[in-house]
Amino acid sequence: MKQILQNLKNGETEIAEVPCPRVARGALLISTNRTLVSAGTERMLVDFGKANMIDKARQQPDKVRMVLDKVKTDGLGPTIETVRNKLDQPLPLGYCNAGIVAKVGAGVMGYELGDRVASNGKHAETVSVPTNLCAKIPGNVSDDEAAFTVIGAIALQGIRLVQPTLGEAVVVTGLGLIGLMTVQLLRAQGCQVLGLDFDPARLKLARQFGAQTVDLSAGEDPVVASQAFSRGRGVDAVILTAATKSSEPVHQAALMCRKRGRIVLIGVTGLQLSRADFFEKELTFQVSCSYGPGRYDPNYENKGQDYPVGFVRWTEQRNFEAVLDMMADGRLDLRPLISHRFEISNAKAAYEIVGGSEPSLGIMLDYAQPKDLLSTAASLNQTVPIKSAPLKDNGKVVASFIGSGNYATVMLIPAFKSAGASMKSVASSAGVSGLHAGRKHGFVETTTDSDAIFADDDTDIVVITTRHDSHARYVLQAIEAGKHVFVEKPLCLTLDELGEIESAYGQKADAGTAPLLMVGFNRRFAPQVQKIKKLVAGVTEPKSFIMTVNAGAIPAAHWTQDAETGGGRIVGEACHFIDLLRDLAASPVKSCQRSLMNSSTNDTLSLQLTFQNGSIGTIHYFSNGPKSFPKERLEVFCAGRVLQLDNFRKMQGFGWPGFKKMNLSRQDKGQMACAKAFVKAVKKGSTAPIPIDDIFEVSRLSIEMA
Repeated sequence: MKQILQNLKNGETEIAEVPCPRVARGALLISTNRTLVSAGTERMLVDFGKANMIDKARQQPDKVRMVLDKVKTDGLGPTIETVRNKLDQPLPLGYCNAGIVAKVGAGVMGYELGDRVASNGKHAETVSVPTNLCAKIPGNVSDDEAAFTVIGAIALQGIRLVQPTLGEAVVVTGLGLIGLMTVQLLRAQGCQVLGLDFDPARLKLARQFGAQTVDLSAGEDPVVASQAFSRGRGVDAVILTAATKSSEPVHQAALMCRKRGRIVLIGVTGLQLSRADFFEKELTFQVSCSYGPGRYDPNYENKGQDYPVGFVRWTEQRNFEAVLDMMADGRLDLRPLISHRFEISNAKAAYEIVGGSEPSLGIMLDYAQPKDLLSTAASLNQTVPIKSAPLKDNGKVVASFIGSGNYATVMLIPAFKSAGASMKSVASSAGVSGLHAGRKHGFVETTTDSDAIFADDDTDIVVITTRHDSHARYVLQAIEAGKHVFVEKPLCLTLDELGEIESAYGQKADAGTAPLLMVGFNRRFAPQVQKIKKLVAGVTEPKSFIMTVNAGAIPAAHWTQDAETGGGRIVGEACHFIDLLRDLAASPVKSCQRSLMNSSTNDTLSLQLTFQNGSIGTIHYFSNGPKSFPKERLEVFCAGRVLQLDNFRKMQGFGWPGFKKMNLSRQDKGQMACAKAFVKAVKKGSTAPIPIDDIFEVSRLSIEMA
């Protein structure tokens, strides 16, 4: 299918052939009829992409601070590489979609095949959208009109925050798409509206919709005009829908308002606020969050957990419905807002207008879909070829990846390529990240059909790099298919899942047909850890290990903190360090205890390990430390000697004869060596680099200590 992507590195827009997305649980697969290009929002993205690195940094000072923190811990080289890889990822554009339901995901109620729906889907021929971000289109609303639903919801949410009453005087600053829809919605609520803009054509439209206007390009003073407009009292509210770096619109809004007036920011402006402006009049200022309550709440948007209408009357979905009702009643006139129209195949021309100087408002994209799409959309283009290349005849092990996120694209795929594996298929749920990874690393094809990978005769190794809640399912599928499987940690999230994997693997092992199973516990393969193992190998007495992980805080809403999706940080990340100490101790764990600090996320704790050979280990996994302190520090005490390793870059020996230090120019956590060891084992038909008993033991401990 065709989809519009933008390169943030250079600002180029591409119409790419992308695999048709899978319909997720709780979502709808939608065959697109129309999408609307939001000139304001999407122009900012295009301009950002075209900016040089210095200008990009100026636009994102918070990201610059994050980069500087990363330089301190990981070094300059890896940090630059990370930034380049981030900018290299294509960005799917668009969020105003109208189409037809082609497939209903599991758990969805109230929708049927053929229903017309508006959603925040991307500019793509087929999109998968959670149901709380969809709304049915009334029969008398056209696809063109329905494509404005999300824009209208953004305007409506800003109005709801202003809480206008019948007859109030409201200023709308900025008369783009959102501003002009705001004007119409305010007029429908019985408000007097004053519109401000520099564009005479947009001012004319605002007057057509019932507003009075101020032409800023002609030098008209908006403050003076607002006084006359409000009978000298000052306006009741100002809604800012402009896009500018200047703070002047906020200052003007404060001057225009009456005492205890309200200001709501929908657009993007500078926010250098003057205390005097707000103090004397006791003004209120609020920033509106997109479409309404529920936005950016993963429980609402991704899991479909609606807010009770008695407590949250207007969610983002109910705002969609309200806007569509206004269209059906004829209270929103949207035809004058369409300035250009293009076929999806000619979308580049649309973005030349977005990034150019030609005046524009709503740019409509049309999608000529085949008549039989309803019966075929679920399987359209689920696999897209990238290149033709020999596989089996080159004597290499063939690997396919399920999951193409940042870690896979930046670290694991290059590691397997470096180890000598050939790349066959890369699967992703939406298709875009898989296409990027496939192009960048020379895969033969990209797909959204993960089942096809397990059935593929060419594939020897399946590498799983998806979110944690899917790991157990894919591991079991690989074992059943007889595919060697490398799963990025963790192996699974629950003891029940672990029991299923142990049972399935045991049955294959008893039959002598078990594939190799490996978890990406890469720390034990790091060169400095290998040196530690050699140094302590000659020490027969028990050893003491202290692993300090300055993990840093992650918001409670992050998917890794979610018990169902990520399993929490102990299962998802601390398992690395349990495995590391288990490997260094060269002994099974006899007992393990946990000391947990009370917090909302339960990710600051200490684990005390006792090994059967008398060694002991402590893992301090802390989320409450500063970024200036090393992220990972390992200390080994034995025989009157100490080894200290910081961030897998600097290692010192204290009291070790013949050893003082081993420093690396760049951080090496062992990912390359880990992949190389696994590929080598598959090629030679030898045992897995990490014994299966170690994997099961560490996985069990991680789950029990979470």
